[in-house]
Amino acid sequence: MDRSLALFAIGLVFGGGIGFAIAASNGVTFDGHDHGDPAAHGGMDHGGTDHAQMHGQPLTLIDEDTPSLAIRVTPDPMSGHNLFVETEGFAFAPQNASGDHQPGEGHAHVYVNGTKIGRLYGPWLHLPDLPKGEVTVEVTLNANDHRPFAVNGAPITAREVLTVE
Repeated sequence: MDRSLALFAIGLVFGGGIGFAIAASNGVTFDGHDHGDPAAHGGMDHGGTDHAQMHGQPLTLIDEDTPSLAIRVTPDPMSGHNLFVETEGFAFAPQNASGDHQPGEGHAHVYVNGTKIGRLYGPWLHLPDLPKGEVTVEVTLNANDHRPFAVNGAPITAREVLTVE
């Protein structure tokens, strides 16, 4: 009996680690962090601005610096859906996430029905469990410091509405 429990515990540890490694290699992150805890942000300096406010405070771009953004959501042949994000004038820079703003680079935030499901550090993301019915998938382009890019006050965003059966 003691051996079974030990093997079960080892299986949980390695199984969970493999799952997180697969998720990370596909650009999936889990953003559940405490905005009020400065220790949770690896020394990010927002110049006296509260981090929670930074997420909603847009970084205004000049028209000639505006990246383009388009998305496609298609059924996956095995299960779920695949999200493809196409950009021009923008480079995914996961190595600089949560760092200082660098022009033309950053990451994307992915929302399903208005709820943020995570960050995107590359063009593809598998969406395994979309809810049934009409579903809105939205992607925003964000600077390394998480501020959404905006032009004339409007965030750079792409949205697709689909029906999931």
